[in-house]
Amino acid sequence: MDIKVDRVVVGAIETNCYIVTCLITGKSLVIDPGDDYPKIQQASAGRKISVVLNTHGHIDHIKEDEKFGVPVYIHSYDKDCLTDVAKNLSVLFDSPITLDVETVILKDGDIIRLGEMVFKVIHTPGHSRGSVCFFIDNILFSGDTLFCGSYGRTDLPGGSEKDIFTSIQQKLLLLPSDTLVYPGHGEKTTIAQEKKLWAER
Repeated sequence: MDIKVDRVVVGAIETNCYIVTCLITGKSLVIDPGDDYPKIQQASAGRKISVVLNTHGHIDHIKEDEKFGVPVYIHSYDKDCLTDVAKNLSVLFDSPITLDVETVILKDGDIIRLGEMVFKVIHTPGHSRGSVCFFIDNILFSGDTLFCGSYGRTDLPGGSEKDIFTSIQQKLLLLPSDTLVYPGHGEKTTIAQEKKLWAER
Protein backbone atom coordinates (compact mmCIF):
# COMPACT_ATOMS: atom_id res chain seq x y z
CA MET A 1 0.00 0.00 0.00
CA ASP A 2 1.48 3.31 -1.07
CA ILE A 3 -0.22 5.53 1.51
CA LYS A 4 0.63 6.55 5.05
CA VAL A 5 -2.05 7.23 7.67
CA ASP A 6 -1.28 9.30 10.77
CA ARG A 7 -3.88 9.70 13.51
CA VAL A 8 -3.99 12.83 15.65
CA VAL A 9 -6.48 12.82 18.55
CA VAL A 10 -7.81 16.35 18.96
CA GLY A 11 -10.13 18.35 21.18
CA ALA A 12 -12.07 17.71 24.36
CA ILE A 13 -14.19 15.00 22.70
CA GLU A 14 -11.04 13.23 21.46
CA THR A 15 -11.87 13.27 17.78
CA ASN A 16 -9.65 11.29 15.42
CA CYS A 17 -8.11 13.53 12.78
CA TYR A 18 -6.24 11.69 10.03
CA ILE A 19 -3.40 12.85 7.82
CA VAL A 20 -3.24 10.68 4.71
CA THR A 21 -0.17 10.89 2.48
CA CYS A 22 0.57 9.43 -0.93
CA LEU A 23 4.05 7.93 -0.58
CA ILE A 24 4.61 8.10 -4.34
CA THR A 25 3.87 11.79 -4.86
CA GLY A 26 4.14 13.15 -1.32
CA LYS A 27 0.72 14.81 -1.55
CA SER A 28 -1.37 14.82 1.63
CA LEU A 29 -4.88 15.52 2.83
CA VAL A 30 -6.49 15.89 6.22
CA ILE A 31 -9.70 14.20 7.34
CA ASP A 32 -11.76 15.88 10.09
CA PRO A 33 -9.47 18.51 11.62
CA GLY A 34 -11.78 19.11 14.56
CA ASP A 35 -9.47 21.03 16.90
CA ASP A 36 -5.86 21.60 17.96
CA TYR A 37 -4.50 22.98 14.69
CA PRO A 38 -0.92 23.29 16.06
CA LYS A 39 -0.99 19.59 16.97
CA ILE A 40 -2.14 18.66 13.44
CA GLN A 41 0.42 21.01 11.93
CA GLN A 42 3.21 19.41 13.94
CA ALA A 43 2.11 15.90 12.92
CA SER A 44 2.08 16.92 9.25
CA ALA A 45 5.38 18.83 9.31
CA GLY A 46 7.21 18.66 5.99
CA ARG A 47 4.08 17.70 4.06
CA LYS A 48 1.89 19.87 1.90
CA ILE A 49 -1.81 19.57 2.74
CA SER A 50 -3.82 19.95 -0.47
CA VAL A 51 -7.36 19.07 0.63
CA VAL A 52 -9.54 18.78 3.74
CA LEU A 53 -12.20 16.06 3.83
CA ASN A 54 -15.09 16.22 6.31
CA THR A 55 -17.00 13.06 7.17
CA HIS A 56 -19.80 15.30 8.47
CA GLY A 57 -20.43 18.81 9.70
CA HIS A 58 -20.31 18.69 13.50
CA ILE A 59 -17.97 21.16 15.14
CA ASP A 60 -15.65 18.53 16.61
CA HIS A 61 -14.84 17.44 13.05
CA ILE A 62 -14.70 20.77 11.18
CA LYS A 63 -13.44 23.43 13.61
CA GLU A 64 -9.98 23.87 12.03
CA ASP A 65 -11.05 23.49 8.37
CA GLU A 66 -10.17 27.00 7.32
CA LYS A 67 -6.71 27.01 8.92
CA PHE A 68 -5.26 25.03 6.00
CA GLY A 69 -6.33 27.44 3.26
CA VAL A 70 -7.34 24.60 0.93
CA PRO A 71 -10.66 23.32 -0.50
CA VAL A 72 -12.96 21.57 1.97
CA TYR A 73 -14.99 18.60 0.76
CA ILE A 74 -18.34 17.95 2.48
CA HIS A 75 -21.66 16.32 1.56
CA SER A 76 -24.37 18.66 0.30
CA TYR A 77 -26.68 17.85 3.23
CA ASP A 78 -24.06 19.01 5.75
CA LYS A 79 -22.71 21.99 3.80
CA ASP A 80 -24.71 24.47 5.89
CA CYS A 81 -22.94 23.20 9.01
CA LEU A 82 -19.91 25.21 7.94
CA THR A 83 -21.80 28.48 8.44
CA ASP A 84 -24.70 27.65 10.78
CA VAL A 85 -23.83 27.49 14.49
CA ALA A 86 -26.98 25.53 15.32
CA LYS A 87 -26.38 22.90 12.66
CA ASN A 88 -22.70 22.43 13.48
CA LEU A 89 -23.60 22.31 17.20
CA SER A 90 -20.96 24.86 18.21
CA VAL A 91 -23.67 26.96 19.84
CA LEU A 92 -24.12 24.15 22.39
CA PHE A 93 -20.53 24.62 23.56
CA ASP A 94 -20.90 28.38 24.04
CA SER A 95 -18.31 28.94 21.31
CA PRO A 96 -20.28 29.54 18.09
CA ILE A 97 -18.07 29.05 15.05
CA THR A 98 -18.65 29.73 11.36
CA LEU A 99 -16.13 28.96 8.65
CA ASP A 100 -15.22 30.78 5.45
CA VAL A 101 -13.80 28.11 3.16
CA GLU A 102 -13.77 27.09 -0.47
CA THR A 103 -16.25 24.23 -0.54
CA VAL A 104 -16.49 21.18 -2.80
CA ILE A 105 -19.82 19.37 -2.54
CA LEU A 106 -19.85 15.60 -2.29
CA LYS A 107 -22.44 12.99 -3.19
CA ASP A 108 -22.59 9.21 -2.93
CA GLY A 109 -20.21 7.46 -5.31
CA ASP A 110 -17.97 10.46 -5.96
CA ILE A 111 -14.27 9.80 -6.56
CA ILE A 112 -11.61 12.04 -5.01
CA ARG A 113 -8.12 11.85 -6.50
CA LEU A 114 -4.96 13.25 -4.95
CA GLY A 115 -1.58 12.12 -6.22
CA GLU A 116 -1.93 8.37 -6.74
CA MET A 117 -4.63 8.14 -4.05
CA VAL A 118 -8.22 7.41 -5.08
CA PHE A 119 -10.96 7.77 -2.47
CA LYS A 120 -14.55 6.66 -3.01
CA VAL A 121 -17.29 8.58 -1.21
CA ILE A 122 -19.92 6.46 0.54
CA HIS A 123 -22.95 8.41 1.78
CA THR A 124 -23.93 6.97 5.17
CA PRO A 125 -26.75 9.01 6.72
CA GLY A 126 -27.76 8.33 10.28
CA HIS A 127 -25.40 10.27 12.53
CA SER A 128 -26.18 13.29 10.38
CA ARG A 129 -28.00 13.57 7.07
CA GLY A 130 -24.75 14.30 5.25
CA SER A 131 -22.45 11.79 6.92
CA VAL A 132 -20.03 10.12 4.53
CA CYS A 133 -17.21 7.59 4.71
CA PHE A 134 -14.08 7.59 2.56
CA PHE A 135 -12.84 4.27 1.15
CA ILE A 136 -9.37 3.75 -0.32
CA ASP A 137 -7.66 0.42 -1.01
CA ASN A 138 -8.57 -1.63 2.07
CA ILE A 139 -9.07 1.34 4.40
CA LEU A 140 -12.33 2.98 5.44
CA PHE A 141 -12.46 6.32 7.20
CA SER A 142 -15.87 5.94 8.83
CA GLY A 143 -16.37 9.22 10.68
CA ASP A 144 -19.09 8.90 13.31
CA THR A 145 -21.02 6.22 11.43
CA LEU A 146 -19.17 3.07 12.52
CA PHE A 147 -17.00 2.72 15.62
CA CYS A 148 -15.11 -0.23 17.06
CA GLY A 149 -17.95 -2.29 18.49
CA SER A 150 -20.44 0.54 18.24
CA TYR A 151 -21.90 3.29 16.06
CA GLY A 152 -22.44 7.04 16.17
CA ARG A 153 -25.16 8.66 18.24
CA THR A 154 -28.43 9.35 16.45
CA ASP A 155 -30.17 11.74 18.85
CA LEU A 156 -28.71 14.91 17.33
CA PRO A 157 -30.48 17.02 14.67
CA GLY A 158 -30.62 15.06 11.41
CA GLY A 159 -29.81 11.78 13.15
CA SER A 160 -31.74 8.56 12.62
CA GLU A 161 -31.10 5.15 14.16
CA LYS A 162 -32.97 3.50 11.30
CA ASP A 163 -30.81 5.29 8.74
CA ILE A 164 -27.50 4.55 10.47
CA PHE A 165 -28.38 0.86 10.76
CA THR A 166 -29.22 0.80 7.04
CA SER A 167 -25.98 2.62 6.18
CA ILE A 168 -23.86 0.19 8.18
CA GLN A 169 -25.60 -3.02 7.20
CA GLN A 170 -26.28 -2.30 3.53
CA LYS A 171 -23.12 -0.34 2.67
CA LEU A 172 -20.24 -0.70 5.12
CA LEU A 173 -20.55 -4.34 6.12
CA LEU A 174 -20.57 -5.28 2.43
CA LEU A 175 -17.00 -4.05 2.05
CA PRO A 176 -14.16 -6.63 1.98
CA SER A 177 -13.73 -8.31 5.36
CA ASP A 178 -10.05 -7.29 5.60
CA THR A 179 -10.95 -3.60 5.36
CA LEU A 180 -9.36 -1.55 8.16
CA VAL A 181 -11.80 0.89 9.73
CA TYR A 182 -10.46 4.20 11.05
CA PRO A 183 -13.36 5.80 12.97
CA GLY A 184 -14.04 9.36 14.07
CA HIS A 185 -13.53 8.41 17.72
CA GLY A 186 -11.80 5.52 19.45
CA GLU A 187 -9.59 2.75 18.15
CA LYS A 188 -9.51 1.20 14.69
CA THR A 189 -11.31 -2.03 13.85
CA THR A 190 -11.99 -4.21 10.80
CA ILE A 191 -15.07 -4.98 8.78
CA ALA A 192 -14.62 -8.67 9.68
CA GLN A 193 -14.76 -7.84 13.39
CA GLU A 194 -17.79 -5.60 13.00
CA LYS A 195 -19.64 -8.17 10.86
CA LYS A 196 -19.42 -10.65 13.75
CA LEU A 197 -20.81 -8.12 16.21
CA TRP A 198 -23.64 -7.02 13.94
CA ALA A 199 -24.57 -10.64 13.23
CA GLU A 200 -25.29 -10.99 16.94
CA ARG A 201 -27.68 -8.02 17.06
